[in-house]
Amino acid sequence: MITIALPKGRIAKESLELFSKVFGEDFAFEDRKLILEQGEFRFLLVRSQDVLTYVHYQAADVGVVGLDVIEEYQLNDAIKLLNLHIGKCKVVIGSEMGKEIDYQKPQIKIATKMPTITYKHFSKKAIPIEIIKLYGSIELAPLVGLCDGIVDIVETGTTMQQNNLKIDEVIMESSAYLIANALSFYQKHKEILDLTRKIGAVIRR
Repeated sequence: MITIALPKGRIAKESLELFSKVFGEDFAFEDRKLILEQGEFRFLLVRSQDVLTYVHYQAADVGVVGLDVIEEYQLNDAIKLLNLHIGKCKVVIGSEMGKEIDYQKPQIKIATKMPTITYKHFSKKAIPIEIIKLYGSIELAPLVGLCDGIVDIVETGTTMQQNNLKIDEVIMESSAYLIANALSFYQKHKEILDLTRKIGAVIRR
């Protein structure tokens, strides 16, 4: 049996739709259940940020997780198997409409829930920043003077526009990847490669 960690929400739904296409049967969690066992698979429903943890400790053999999460939490002990081309989004720098971030200041304040990606991006440009870590409602921060700009995830940019913010720069584009625990990949090499090949064939259709 292969155990697969899925992030709650849209990516889990789209991942299970992929499995349905591959195996010709419906895969769906029962209401409020966090484990789905079906055929040769056991699916776990976890928070997006926790997928890497489940895979790291081999509580899951494989997982589905956004490239932005992989970059933020510095995935280095799991194997990237396949870009699933679902859960597409962008990591962007945003600021208040009608205002530009003053990069001439000795230091600018950036609010984000992705400090690693943010620090790496501004370091490459040699721009000194103070990172303000937030866990939600990032769009509010520049409107009340907490920061000069934000780094956040957007799908369409509509939420930012509705909150009087604009996109200044795209840092990276992201989509969900199938990843594997390195030891599981060794122990269940054939099964995991076979699964990857079948999903890849469906994606390429």
